[in-house]
Amino acid sequence: MRRRPGFVPLAMGFGYAFLYLPLVLVVLYSFNDSRLVTVWGGFSLRWYGELLRSGEVLEAAWLSVRIAAASATGATLLGTLAGFALARMGRFRGRTLFASMIAAPLVMPEVITGLSLLLFFVTLQQQIGWPAARGATTITLAHVTFATAYVAVIVRSRLASMETSLEEAAMDLGGRPFRVVLDITLPLISPAILAGWLLAFTLSLDDLVISSFVSGPGATTLPMLIFSKVRLGVTPDVNALATIVIALVAIGVGLAGWIQLRRSGTRGV
Repeated sequence: MRRRPGFVPLAMGFGYAFLYLPLVLVVLYSFNDSRLVTVWGGFSLRWYGELLRSGEVLEAAWLSVRIAAASATGATLLGTLAGFALARMGRFRGRTLFASMIAAPLVMPEVITGLSLLLFFVTLQQQIGWPAARGATTITLAHVTFATAYVAVIVRSRLASMETSLEEAAMDLGGRPFRVVLDITLPLISPAILAGWLLAFTLSLDDLVISSFVSGPGATTLPMLIFSKVRLGVTPDVNALATIVIALVAIGVGLAGWIQLRRSGTRGV
């Protein structure tokens, strides 16, 4: 069956337009002077000024960043250990159960995860008095719970595909297993660890459902704030906030691509 010459470019153009046209519209209307989102009232930066003067938005953004950084770090530590155990420790008692428990957050609906964590924290509070209240701490622990699974999958895949010849050579030369892991294994899998940390950070920063279950008064993350604003109707300041997030993501992706190109060029030389 012959394909028409213009079918592939047309399909690609439609796909890219479907993905990125809504983002372009959000960015465009963030500079709208009118209070009505769909009515163009002229170019203006007023909504960015109002956004930066909003203490509520800045507090929610800073809280989200702190929670994302803490949860990503905790998930990376636990996920790296879990991935290493599954990839390098061979068969051990309870391995199947351990692997299943690691993979469970990947397929569990967030509503179920959030509800179960809420009941868990409430039970702990009743039994031992901790946590005293739901807030940033419970959100961080909840994010570590589901982000660890993603890090473990990434690290395990990297370890499974990595040659063990360098590690074996180091041990043949008298290196102790712990020093081999620190000096050989960890540097080799550092890109996977970094990728896992970035993924965990992104998932935490973007999470809404689980955070809504385990948060409390005074602990409103940025996605929760945006959702509460959108429920009352989309306002231009929400478009401005979304534009800032898009810009930060674009800068991060561009920087990562630039670093990758530099590394590729250095290897080529």
